[in-house]
Amino acid sequence: MSFTEKKIDSEEKYHGVIIRVRLDHVELTDGTVTRREVVEHPGGVAILPVDADGIAYLVRQYRYPAQKEILEAPAGKLEKGEDPFACAVRELSEETGFTAEEYLDCGTYYSSPGYSDERLHLYIARKLKSGTMHPDRGEFLRLEQVPLTELVNRVRRGEIEDAKTAILILRAAAERCL
Repeated sequence: MSFTEKKIDSEEKYHGVIIRVRLDHVELTDGTVTRREVVEHPGGVAILPVDADGIAYLVRQYRYPAQKEILEAPAGKLEKGEDPFACAVRELSEETGFTAEEYLDCGTYYSSPGYSDERLHLYIARKLKSGTMHPDRGEFLRLEQVPLTELVNRVRRGEIEDAKTAILILRAAAERCL
């Protein structure tokens, strides 16, 4: 049995710089018609840079919706038509100043499929070379070093509050990258 929902109609409610919001009417498997609010997002990447000594580099930045500073893996939004790997290389350089000789693709996931189509691509960057941070205009970041062995414990204790970062850390641990 398929649980596919058939779109009847769609109305754009908001079109912003990053997201688009629409209201769809859909027919469910049993014939019932209901509404679905959908946030369209171009997707993004998150990168966990790890040096030869087992130190990970994360960024701390203020997140307005959360009303506080959050510790996160360097990350960014995909530009229209941009290759996720190219985006990862760009964001790593912008937010940390690093370049990497080696990237491990840790897969993709939907950030919140109940209301958004945002899909994030995860990478681990290794064999790092230092450079100068050059964040986007209006982006204020502080680079922090955390031993890899401590990251999983921080996820367990709820200290890593950013979902993409927690998923990336757990993926890295599962791949024995930590």
